This record gives sequence, structure tokens and C-alpha cells, in this order.
Amino acid sequence: MLTVHGDIRSGNCLKVKWLLEALGRDHQWIEADVMTGATRTAAFLALNPFGQVPLLVLEDGRTLAQSNAILLHLAQGSAFIPSDDYERARMLEWLFWEQYSHEPYIAVARFQRAFAGKSAEEIEPRLMERGRAALVRMEQALSTDRWLTAGPQASLADLALVAYTRVAHEGGFDLSPYPAIPDWIGRTEAVFGIRS
Repeated sequence: MLTVHGDIRSGNCLKVKWLLEALGRDHQWIEADVMTGATRTAAFLALNPFGQVPLLVLEDGRTLAQSNAILLHLAQGSAFIPSDDYERARMLEWLFWEQYSHEPYIAVARFQRAFAGKSAEEIEPRLMERGRAALVRMEQALSTDRWLTAGPQASLADLALVAYTRVAHEGGFDLSPYPAIPDWIGRTEAVFGIRS
């Protein structure tokens, strides 16, 4: 059976859980609370020297880290990876963008506000500026297409980006200026069976 070590508060961990559930894959979830140092123990570091979650442990004991790499591995052969070469490359483009231009701002602001207890005034203005820029980029794409890859159905790009976008308000981001995003969140949650 597949095993996932993850922190249930983390969007990066949840997207792996949501994909496994959408695919109907049996798995064991081992909660790893990053706030209490669970990913810094000798036992965990032996599995993942990076000391990060999510961590997927395959049936044969091999491990795989980094949420989007895990998604790609698990979704091989599924409809969540476009069969068209160009659309697949577009999906990868969004996956790379998510980890470089979205998650470092949206997720970090959320962590600082919701879990580290910082006030709005304590959040670095550049963090909020970059987060809003990421939302503008998504709004532009979703204003003309139902899904991020512009394909006929949801892909891993939608799953990866919905994880933190759906809780962006917890980081102080107001989604009301971006009307296409909430509609897309609802569609993506429906496709992947995501519940609050």
C-alpha cells in the first residue's frame, strides 16, 4: 500500500491526498506536524533527507518527495495528464509556475497569518504584491478558459493551483477582484472531490 507522510494543513500535502482519493488509490496517511518538528526527526530524515512533506513511500519502499513530482508519478495514464504533447507541456508550465510564482507568496502569507500569528501589518508588502500578481495571472487565464491548460478537462495544473488558491483569504488575499477564480475553484473541487 502507498504511504503518504503529510501535514494536513499543507496545500502541498493535501493535493497529493486529493489526487489519491480521486484516483481511488488505497493509501495510508501518516500525519507529520511540521510545527512540532516531525520532519526533523532522525527517522523521518532517513526517509527524506530534505526534511519536507509530502513524502510518498511506494509499495516497494522507494520514496518520492516534492508534491508536483508525486502528482506526476501518481497520475500517469490518467485523464489528469493531457494526452496532447502541447497541452501536457502547458500543464507542466503551470506546475513549475505554481512552485515558483504562486506558492512562495500565497502559501507563505497564509502560513504567516494563519499559523505563525502575524498581523496584516507584519506581512512583508512584497509578499502580498507578488501574491496578487499571481492571482491576476490566473484570472487572465481563467477569464477565457475553464481550465488552466485550456484543454477540455481539469488537469494536474488545476489541482496543484487550487490547493492554496482556495485558502488564499487565510493569507489576507481578497478574491473578489478575480471573479473567474472562485468559479474555477468550485469546478476543480467538484472534479477532484475536494470538500472543505
